[in-house]
Formats: sequence, structure tokens, C-alpha cells
Amino acid sequence: MKNKKLFWLIPAGIFLVAALVTGIWLIMDHMERKAAEDLYQQLAQQNTVSSPVQESSTPEEVVPTVPQEEVKVDVLAQRGIEIPEKEIDFAALQAETNADIYAWIYIPGTKIDYPVLQHPTDDSYYLDYNIDGSKGYPGCIYTELCNSKDFTDPHTVLYGHNMKNGTMFAGLHNYRDADYLAEHPYIYIYTPDKTYVYEIFGAYEFSAVHLIRNFDLANPDIFQIYLDGVFEIRDMGANILSDIEVDKEDRIVTLSTCIKTKPNQRYLVQGVLLNP
Repeated sequence: MKNKKLFWLIPAGIFLVAALVTGIWLIMDHMERKAAEDLYQQLAQQNTVSSPVQESSTPEEVVPTVPQEEVKVDVLAQRGIEIPEKEIDFAALQAETNADIYAWIYIPGTKIDYPVLQHPTDDSYYLDYNIDGSKGYPGCIYTELCNSKDFTDPHTVLYGHNMKNGTMFAGLHNYRDADYLAEHPYIYIYTPDKTYVYEIFGAYEFSAVHLIRNFDLANPDIFQIYLDGVFEIRDMGANILSDIEVDKEDRIVTLSTCIKTKPNQRYLVQGVLLNP
């Protein structure tokens, strides 16, 4: 009888120990994720947005933290596009938070308000590591080494996780709604030298194929073919604004995130640069 009890007690004990270890791991994972998300909220609060400043060709009205070339400022002013003035101390962010921070992405009225990073050697590093160096979610908003940090490439791709709580790039999926796109039409990317303003022209599902390595967009003719393909998308879930002109002379940005039910697809939001 004692042997039978022992026979059942051993696996029960193993199960309880395994459950305890799993529980501890889940708690630690949750705490690490919460700490990373709290840090992002803290950084967003520290790098606040003041009232928008409408750009003008007169030097006195140019946003002081983001110098604009006179001819380019006129493009924004003519269209009445205002750049939200963010007070971002990139030197402090790099010294105190992470040296790989080189830009900041902001879409007004959304949760997308994050630093942008690029690891010097490992393209996938910030897919698995947080801004504070801890491993796990939510990761970071990042670009790969195939993209320059001055946004002069024909096509710049930013990656971010599709978090269940709506943070990081989960909000991109809201662009499935045409009204939402109309209400949030611009992407602002801040750098130490300039603010880049992109007008969103497309939001749609696409293959998980690498957008830069598989499309030689440095070739203007291929770039035009690629853009033509985007504007020819007729998927019911896609929002393509055919009235926005984009051609091979332009520069575009793509925000990419995963689709939880479609591991081989990505959800993309694309914008064309208005002030190159």
C-alpha cells in the first residue's frame, strides 16, 4: 500500500514543482514586460509634445529643435500641415537609456510614440530584446542595417510587435478602417537634425517577404513597378489612397507588424515623404 502511495506521490510532486516553476517564470516574464512598457511610457512623457507649430518659410517660425530647409517648409505650409513640436533630447536618450536610439516615431492620436533603434550588428536583436537590454516583449521599434539612419533611402522599413495590449505597432491594425486613416493621416519621424513628415497612402496585408532585400528599390524602374503594384491592390481589407501621388522619385516609409492569425503575412502601413 505504501509503495502504491509513493507511486502516485512522485509524479504529483513533479507536477507541482513544474507548475511552481512555470508560475514563477510567468510572473517574472510579466514583471519584465511591465517594466519595459513602463519605461516607454516614462520616455514618452519626458519627450512631450507641445502645441503644433505650422511651418513657414520664415526662419523665426521654424521649429527650433528640428531645422527645416526653406524650400521644403513651404510644401508643408502650403498644405497647412503642422508639425507637433516634441522636445527630444537625443543625447540624453543615448547616454542614459540606449545608445542605439537615433530617431523617434509619433502618430498623433495613437499609442505610437516611441524611440526608434538600430542595432550595430544584429538586425533581429530588438525583435527579442527591450530598450533596457532585457530579453522578451515588447521589444523595440527598430530598423535594420540595410536602412540608413538619415531616411534618405527610397524605402525605409520600421518593425514593431503587435502587442495584445495595443502598444508598440498593434495600433497599425486600426488603419483597416478608412475613417481612422482619414483621422490619422500623417507619420512624424524626429531625428536630431530634422523632422520627416509622411502622408499615409496605403494600409494592407502583405507577404512576410523581406521588403528591401527582395525588391531592388534603389533601381528607379523597379521602385515604380513596386509602387504600381501597391496601388493596384484591390483586397477588401486594404485601404489604398489612389488620389495621393507617389512615384519612383519619392521616398517612402513602411511600418510593419505581424498578424496573429496569419504568421506568413504582415500588416503594412505606408507613407510618402512630404519634405525630403
